[in-house]
Amino acid sequence: MTKKQRALEVIERLKKEYPDAGCTLDYDQAWKLLVSVRLAAQCTDARVNVVVEGLYEKYPDVEALADADVDDIEAIVRPCGLGRSKARDISACMKILRDEYGGKVPDDFDALLKLPGVGRKSANLIMGDVFGKPAIVTDTHCIRLVNRIGLVDGLKEPKKVEMALWKIIPPEEGSDFCHRLVYHGRDVCTARTKPYCDKCCLADICKKNGV
Repeated sequence: MTKKQRALEVIERLKKEYPDAGCTLDYDQAWKLLVSVRLAAQCTDARVNVVVEGLYEKYPDVEALADADVDDIEAIVRPCGLGRSKARDISACMKILRDEYGGKVPDDFDALLKLPGVGRKSANLIMGDVFGKPAIVTDTHCIRLVNRIGLVDGLKEPKKVEMALWKIIPPEEGSDFCHRLVYHGRDVCTARTKPYCDKCCLADICKKNGV
């Protein structure tokens, strides 16, 4: 089985296992996903979803958040950890959206990368979820699982994993595939316990099992 054949089989099986998998960050506007993605660094999505409720109640749009004092933002987002740097990035981001993009999030990958605190993972998430464009989000679940399954060989650096996956994952499948890896990584192919291979829909094609 080639990597591409394995990838296509994994995609189909995960579709059946997690048909409704999507982004686990709550948002109803693009700029809110941008904020949440920054807050999610070294923090759970569940906690971010709680914290942003207070943030958006006080600052309901891009303009309000751009005008907000960084100290006030930090006071609200502190429970997500790294409060100072996250508040600074969010403030700077909102100012750029207000001043350069008319309050909208750009739908260009390179433009997203230029925003403060936005790396390839965040930019891909926004491109895929907000704009429906080809995207591969190499978060910790993705990196762990594609190595275990055998879609990449010993790659840990997110950009290298992303580039390797682009070669074997159909572009239109990338975004949903990565969301499904998150669900599978949390429920079955776990990081902090021994993976539950006995209930894994990929067990018979997983390289970890010598296949």
